[in-house]
Amino acid sequence: MKKLVLFVALFASLSIAKAQNDIDVLLAAGVEDAQRFANDYLASGTNGLMFSMNANWFNSAKVKPLGGFEISIVANATLVNDEDKTFNMDTSEYNNIQFVQGPSAQNVASVLGENNPVIFVEVEYDDPIFGSQTVELELPQGIGDQSANLLPTAFLQGAVGLGSGIEVKARYFPKIDTDDVNLSMYGAGLQLEFTEWLPADKLWPVALSALVAYNHLDGSYDITESSGIEGENQRLENNTNTWLFQLAVSTKLPVFNLYGGLGYITGKSESDLLGSYTVTDGILVSETIVDPFSVSSEVSSVRGTLGAKLKLGFFRLNAEYHLSEFDAFSVGVNFGFR
Repeated sequence: MKKLVLFVALFASLSIAKAQNDIDVLLAAGVEDAQRFANDYLASGTNGLMFSMNANWFNSAKVKPLGGFEISIVANATLVNDEDKTFNMDTSEYNNIQFVQGPSAQNVASVLGENNPVIFVEVEYDDPIFGSQTVELELPQGIGDQSANLLPTAFLQGAVGLGSGIEVKARYFPKIDTDDVNLSMYGAGLQLEFTEWLPADKLWPVALSALVAYNHLDGSYDITESSGIEGENQRLENNTNTWLFQLAVSTKLPVFNLYGGLGYITGKSESDLLGSYTVTDGILVSETIVDPFSVSSEVSSVRGTLGAKLKLGFFRLNAEYHLSEFDAFSVGVNFGFR
């Protein structure tokens, strides 16, 4: 599971921490067991990431006029609660894994937490000579500890007014492309201001608008050289897609404004362990497993937003907080015209 930890840590822009065992042991327990553990282990990380990706899509319900534009540097962070750092692992639902000590169901570290003290399990496998055998291993640690409570993302973002109460937006994270890692993140949004279409809209003290936005993340992490398991083209791939539907309201003052809204986030993150892996059971027998498994997680949640924006000529600064399944906050440094 070490490589799964590295994979999610990469996408969350967090430091790589300490996962102690190798994925070949879990594959020896069977693909079904390895997949079940990976799905529960990764869920809080990928779900938190989807909420982080959707912060700071707007900083006003007032859309820009025709030709008005704004370029922003946006930094987001999901708050990681204690309950997100663990999941309940019930070994009665596994085929070949049991805890060394304690009951069959225990809370163990998710990708966002740590096991303190460490937790050991026994993995059972069949040896053609000696019959049923077990091996003891330490469950993987996550990328966090008690002081790691944030799951950040960052974007470059642009917005331009098209007139008639319409504003289009785009966000982008510069592509990472190295020998081991390929990663890209981008998104697009459309904001429509209702008050722009009403008679005497200049007299309204607030602006009302609606926003729809799409985010996409995909990446690949080549683990062939570092795996420690014989095989070919070993890699981890992720594909994450989210949608945000938001109603927004804001004041319309020259310098300082408050904004907020109510929205709905939906999304799905899919992680695939791909390539061939030659797993040894006992002394004489080995098995090659191709594209071992895929895991996924989904989010679907209402979100409330509160924010403030300071405008000083060409320079703007905003900060906001989101209340949802994963709370999040965001800050933006913005440069705009009109």
